[in-house]
Amino acid sequence: MIRTLIVDDDALTLELHRDYVARLEGFTVTGECAGARAAMTAVVERPDAFDLVLLDITMPDGSGIDVLRALRSRSAALDVIAITGVRDADAVRQMAALGVFQYLVKPFPFAVFRERMELYRAHREQAGVTDGEATQAEIDALLSRTTGAITLPKGLSSDSLDRVSAELRSVGPLSAREASERLGMSRVAVRRYLEHLVAEGVVTRGARYGTGGRPETEYTWKRNPDPRF
Repeated sequence: MIRTLIVDDDALTLELHRDYVARLEGFTVTGECAGARAAMTAVVERPDAFDLVLLDITMPDGSGIDVLRALRSRSAALDVIAITGVRDADAVRQMAALGVFQYLVKPFPFAVFRERMELYRAHREQAGVTDGEATQAEIDALLSRTTGAITLPKGLSSDSLDRVSAELRSVGPLSAREASERLGMSRVAVRRYLEHLVAEGVVTRGARYGTGGRPETEYTWKRNPDPRF
């Protein structure tokens, strides 16, 4: 389980994010803090209790940026996802420089939260280097997790990736042909985006068998196995 610390000065937001995390497979809340100082104390006193921090930026007793800077100065091996209403570009740059994995702007629906957390979980699994030497793929995954950047292959754009992702999530299993027709994009381009999502661990690839001819490759967005959602 990925042990998660939630940091936010708003009680309703803490409750909401606690509920969100509880609805995800592979995550558990092991701590909650209503301020920057409390977050620092929790990490110092229980350094091995958390894997991930969901960190607000604006709090009465300090900034999430200061919290993250302090964590890094202590070499705390924690991943951080910023969850905030702050849209200031300088704040984003500072958090990125300090190694935040994601920067998620409030408000957002559960579907967006789930997508970002599942991306984090996939990267964590891909970067599961144990003892000994790391492979190039493991090194790439570790660097991606540290910087919070999901590097797109040359020729792919984040806007088109978002379109393909949204279509697959909302419609359901699609082939590259079907997705290209719905999106008005070339089949070759759509297949590249779909294969990239497979590599990122958020989409599965399978064979669809029809009435005749060769089977068609079908892509499915990984969903929460809980049938309620």
